[in-house]
Formats: sequence, structure tokens, C-alpha cells
Amino acid sequence: MLSHKSNRATFLVLIAGLLALSVARADDEPPLILQESPTLLERASTSIDRTLDKALDLLGIRYRRGGSTPETGFDCSGFVSHVFHEGLGLELPRSAREMSRTGEPVAKNELQPGDLVFFNTMRRTFSHVGIYLGDNLFVHAPRRGAYVRVEDMTGRYWVKRFSGARRVAPD
Repeated sequence: MLSHKSNRATFLVLIAGLLALSVARADDEPPLILQESPTLLERASTSIDRTLDKALDLLGIRYRRGGSTPETGFDCSGFVSHVFHEGLGLELPRSAREMSRTGEPVAKNELQPGDLVFFNTMRRTFSHVGIYLGDNLFVHAPRRGAYVRVEDMTGRYWVKRFSGARRVAPD
């Protein structure tokens, strides 16, 4: 099994590759990722960026219902609570539903990295939570038998289940 740092490095290389494909220009010049497109790799080192880095450091941690530490594993809300506590010193409620009542609502088209994104995965709104990374990506602890990972919110499964978003991190 790869280490968390290896998983994160692999993820960031994959994202850079995908972004390189998306910013290639018609005149066949090589893409200028760092000069043309802000990416997860080049964001300034702010507290929310460091918090997102903490979330990405946890890629590959096993899902565990009721789990709230890297050692025990995470469920979705345990993962989000842990990341915000470690990254910002922010205490969030324990359940996704309770988290959906904190902070300020955010429209889907106004999402910013660090916002909480909620989904209806158990036939009830706000039953699942993740952390928005930017570029329609979010990180979360998905389900039993899976690991903390990054998903694309534009995928059919997530589009149908999106319940809303909240901004809980201080500006």
C-alpha cells in the first residue's frame, strides 16, 4: 500500500496532467499551466489551503462508520470534522445533517475551496458531506469498503444527489 504522501503526490500529478490537457491551445503551443490557469498546485499558502492539504494528506484512509481519526478510519462527517479541527481549529457538529445548519449557504455556482458540499446518499438530504477542492472536485470518505478519495461533482451520481453547500471557514 502506498503512503499517504505518495497518494497525495500521485493525485496532484494526475490533476496537473488533466489540467494540462484542458488548457492546451489550438495553435499547438505547449500548455502553460502555471501561467494561464490557477490550480490546486499553485494556490497561495492560506489557512484554508493548508486545511485542504491536510484533507489530501488523508487520501487512502479507510472508511469506518463512526470513525473520526486517521488511526480508526473515517466516516464522512468524522473526516470533515477532523480536517477542520486540525486545519483551522474549528469545531464542527458531528453529523452531516447538523453541519448543514452551520455557516452560510453557498450557491453551487459560487463554491470556493474549503466549502462543505452535501449530498442525498441515503434517501434523505444532507446525509453525506465532503470538502470542495475547486474545479468541481471534492474530497470525502465515501462508504463502507472504500477509502478517503477525491470525486468529480459533475459525475451523474453526484449531480443527482447534490443537496447544497455551506461556507464554514472564516475568510
